[in-house]
Amino acid sequence: MSIISEAAASAGAPAQGSPYSLIIMLVVFGLIFYFMILRPQQKRTKEHRKLMDSISKGDEVMTNGGLIGRVTKVSDTGYIVVALNETTEVTIKRDFVAAVLPKGTMKAL
Repeated sequence: MSIISEAAASAGAPAQGSPYSLIIMLVVFGLIFYFMILRPQQKRTKEHRKLMDSISKGDEVMTNGGLIGRVTKVSDTGYIVVALNETTEVTIKRDFVAAVLPKGTMKAL
């Protein structure tokens, strides 16, 4: 009987792992989170900031809303004036520029 009771007692006890295994697992998950989510987002933000800084008068741009136009005025306060055609101009924040298009794109449309 004592053999059976010892086997039952050892089977019911939870297995204890190394206390460092939890720390190692958290570090691995942290690295995965950094390389899969944070780092790519930081790269996209850096590229978009570089794009916004390179906008100058005469560039053809596309906004996040899908408007395509030519930049007629760039202000230091973060706003630009975009001419959609000969008579219509729109003032938008520089942040809302999605892409700088190649020259002649507006005439091709």
